[in-house]
Amino acid sequence: MTEVAAAGFQPVTEDTRPTTPQAPLAPALVWLMAITCGLVVANIYYNQPLLAEIGRTFGLSESNVSLVATITQVGYTLGLLCVVPLGDKRERKGLTLMLLLCAGVCMAGAAVAPTFALLAAASLLIGIFSAVPQLLIPMAASLASDEERGRVVGKVMSGLLIGILLSRTISGYVGAHFGWRTMFWAGAGVMVVLTGILARMLPRNQPQFAGSYGSLLRSLGTLTRELPVLRRSALVGACMFAGFSAFWTTLVFFLESPAYRYGSDVAGLFGLIGASGAFAASFAGKSADTKGADYALNLGILLFLGAYVLLGFGGTHLLGLIAGVIILDIGQQMTHISNQARIFTLRPEARSRLNTVYMTTCFVGASAGSFVGGLAWVRFQWAGVCGVGLAFVVLAYLANRFYGRSEGSAALAG
Repeated sequence: MTEVAAAGFQPVTEDTRPTTPQAPLAPALVWLMAITCGLVVANIYYNQPLLAEIGRTFGLSESNVSLVATITQVGYTLGLLCVVPLGDKRERKGLTLMLLLCAGVCMAGAAVAPTFALLAAASLLIGIFSAVPQLLIPMAASLASDEERGRVVGKVMSGLLIGILLSRTISGYVGAHFGWRTMFWAGAGVMVVLTGILARMLPRNQPQFAGSYGSLLRSLGTLTRELPVLRRSALVGACMFAGFSAFWTTLVFFLESPAYRYGSDVAGLFGLIGASGAFAASFAGKSADTKGADYALNLGILLFLGAYVLLGFGGTHLLGLIAGVIILDIGQQMTHISNQARIFTLRPEARSRLNTVYMTTCFVGASAGSFVGGLAWVRFQWAGVCGVGLAFVVLAYLANRFYGRSEGSAALAG
C-alpha cells in the first residue's frame, strides 16, 4: 500500500470538489482571520527598519546586524516546512493558539535580549512560530464553501499583504520615538491579545491525517509527484515571485540612480503604493470563484507582462514607474490567489501540505529572482532588470500553458 493510500487519499483530478455542502463563512470570522494574518506576519518584518538602532545597541556593523533579518526569514522558512504541514494532522485552532503564544514569548525574549546572540536565537524562533498565516489560509479554505473559497482566500491574503506593507512603517516610527525594544514588546502584547480573541472566536477545525509526523513530511513528496496541477501551480508561482522579487530588490538602486536621485525613504513609500495589490487579492478570489482559477491566473500573468513592458519603456518617468508598480502588484496577487484557489481544490484533507509545497517553491523562486535581478542591475542596469522580469513572466505563461497538461488529461481519461 502506498503512502497516499495509507493516508486515506483518493486519486483526484483538477476539477475534483468536496461534495459535503458548507454554510458560508461569517464575514466577521473572515476579517478576523485576515487581521490575524497581517498582525502575525508583521513579526517577521518589524526588525528591518530597526537594524541600524540594534547595531548601535550591540556595537555591530551593518553587515553583521543584518543577520537578524536573514535569520528571521530562515526561521519562517523552517516553520513553513516543519510546522505548517502539522495543520493536516493537529487540530488547527489549538495549533494556531499554541504558535501565537510561543511567538509572543519569543518577541518578549527579543525585547529583553542582553546580547546579540540571544537576539539572533529569539529571531529564529520568531520566524518559526510566525508561520501562523500559512496555517490560517488553508484553514479558511477548508471552512469555506466551494462557491466562496476563492473570495475567502483572497480576503485573508489581503490582510497578510497589508501586514507586510505596514509593518515596516509602524516599526520605523515606534523605533525612532520609543526604541527598538519597545517594538518587540508591543508585538509580544499583540500576540497575547490575539490568542485570547481567537480562543473565543475561531472555530475548531479537525484535520483527517492519522499517520506519524514522519509520514506527514514524506507525503509532501508524494503529493508533489502525484498532482501535476500542484507542480504546475508551484512552478508558475515560483516564476512570478522571481519576477516580482527582481523588481523590488533593485528598485532602491534605480531610485538612487541618476534617473531619480531619491533615497531609501522614497523606496519605502513605493511599498505603500504597492498596497493596491492587497485590494486586488479579493477581486482575484472572486474571479477564481466565478470564472475559474485559470481565467484569473491568465489575467494576472497578462497584467504582470504589461507592467514590465511599461516599466521598461516608461520607468524613467515617475508616473510611469508608479503605474507600473500598481499593475505589477495587482498582477502578482491575482496569480498568487488564483494558484492557491486552484491547489486547495485538489486534496481537501491535505491543504496545509499543499500550501507548504506551493509556498516553499515560491520562496525559492523569490530568492532566485532577487539574485538574478541583482546581477542584471550590475551588468545592464534598469533595462536588464526589466528583461529579467519579462523572461520570468514568459516562463510562467509557458509553464501554465503546457506543463503537466498531458498528465491531467491522462488522469481524466483514466
